[in-house]
This record gives sequence, structure tokens and C-alpha cells, in this order.
Amino acid sequence: MLPLLTAHALRALAWVAGLPGPRLRRTIAGWMAARALRARSREARIVALNLRLAGLDARLDRDALEAASLTLLESLRYWTRPARRNLREVRAVEGLPLLEAAEAAGPVLVVAPHHGNWELLVQWLAQRRAFSLLYTRGASAGLDRFLRLARERQGVRAVAADAHGMKPLLKALQAGGTVGITPDQVPEAGGALWAPFFGTPALTMTLVQRLGARAGATLLLAAAERRSDGGFTLRLEAVPEAVTSGTAEAAVAELNLAVERFVRRSPAQYQWTYKRFKGQRPGEALVNPYWPECY
Repeated sequence: MLPLLTAHALRALAWVAGLPGPRLRRTIAGWMAARALRARSREARIVALNLRLAGLDARLDRDALEAASLTLLESLRYWTRPARRNLREVRAVEGLPLLEAAEAAGPVLVVAPHHGNWELLVQWLAQRRAFSLLYTRGASAGLDRFLRLARERQGVRAVAADAHGMKPLLKALQAGGTVGITPDQVPEAGGALWAPFFGTPALTMTLVQRLGARAGATLLLAAAERRSDGGFTLRLEAVPEAVTSGTAEAAVAELNLAVERFVRRSPAQYQWTYKRFKGQRPGEALVNPYWPECY
């Protein structure tokens, strides 16, 4: 019972924290970013190092930190409000004919980088038809229960990213549904290869290629990008065929390149607070460019 009680307590706190509307959220996020920079917080140091590793302008750090804070504040609201209310913040959809054609053809695998607000994107996709999401478990049982409850109440089937994750996702695709995967986090159970991302090696999951090929799914890149008017534009783009064909090494390289091109349109909205360039394969030494600067 304890994880369930914790989950409900977290939901109550998230509901309160989700009260600010778009304008106030942006004000709060700007304050949080400025404070992080002044204090040289761990997140600020991670962002600065990631921007260096990616060869991007160091002056994007404030915008990237503000975007990360906005994602948190927005998500707290989206997790605790009805989807129909949340989706009012979607102002436009680019590439909708691609999705409609893919849905008409059968299973769809949506590759959604940690860019913009992926929680809003997930809720939008779940309103269309059966939708399953591969997610990383919460750091505690209570947090994990909260995340599952928050997503599943919006019609999303949440599947944990572990050794057993592929089977339910494959079944969902074979049933003609839609599956969402964030391709830029390393799976706990292995199944990843090194490939360049913004010119720097990053451990990248092979699940996208394996799942897409086995299910015969149409792959699409997608994100909910913030607009200057406080709303969002949903972007949908085709994924290169090479991501599901050829060798695993070539596939992950093409996947990272596709995500990179997608992110470069608005790089500050990517989740640069994540240690994307850290990783370890079984039997190999840990690659950790963040030590000791970001600890």
C-alpha cells in the first residue's frame, strides 16, 4: 500500500504545482534558469558540458535550462488535468497526413526524442487510437506508481523499459496500434551500440530498429515544440528507411542523425540536462565525460 499512498500524495503535490498557466510558467521557468546559472548548479554544469560536446553555442545554456524547467512545470499540469483540457494548448500540427497515412497502413512506431514536451505529445497520440509508451521506471516504487497512474489515466499503456519490454510493445504493434519510444536514453538491459550524436559518440538503443523491422511498422519522428504564443506545434516527420534496414551499427547511426536534424531546428528545447554521452556496455569501461565536473 505504501507505494500507492506515495503515488497519491505525489499526485496532490503535482496538481498544486501545475496550477500556473502558460505565462506564469514561463516566468517561473526563467527565474529557475537564472538561479541555476548563478549558482552553477549541477544541471547548469551538465547543460554547459553537453553543449560543448555537441558543438553548439554555449549561450544556449539559459534557454536550455528554461526549457527544462518549463517541461517539468508543464508535465506536472498535464499529468493531473484531463487530456482534453491539456490539448487545448496544441495550436498546430505539421505532418498530420504522414500520421494519417501510417495509421491507415497499420502499426506505427513513433520515435519521440526528449524535445519540447513529450508528455503532451503522448496524450495527443493516445486520443487517436490504442497507444503504448516505453518509459524509464521512476527512481522509487512510489514515484514509479505515480508516473504509471498519471499516464494510464490518459489512456496510455505504460511499458517499463526493461528486459521484458519488447514483448508487449511488439504485441501492441501487431494488433495495429501505435507505440511511442524515446530513443535517446540507454536501456537498462543492454541492447545498445555507440553511434555519433552531434558528432560525439553516444550509447544508442537498438530497440527501434528491431521492433520496427519485426512489426513492419511505419516509423515517424515526433515532438511537441513550444511556440512564442505559449502554445505548441506538433511536428511529425518520416524516419529514414535505413533505421530499420541494414546492420544494427548503421541503423543506430542513421537514427541519431535523424534525431539530430530534427532537434537542430530548435536546439534549446532538447533535454540537455540529461547525461546523454555517458554509457557502458557489458564488459567494457564506463564512458563518463561528466566526471568530475558535473557531480
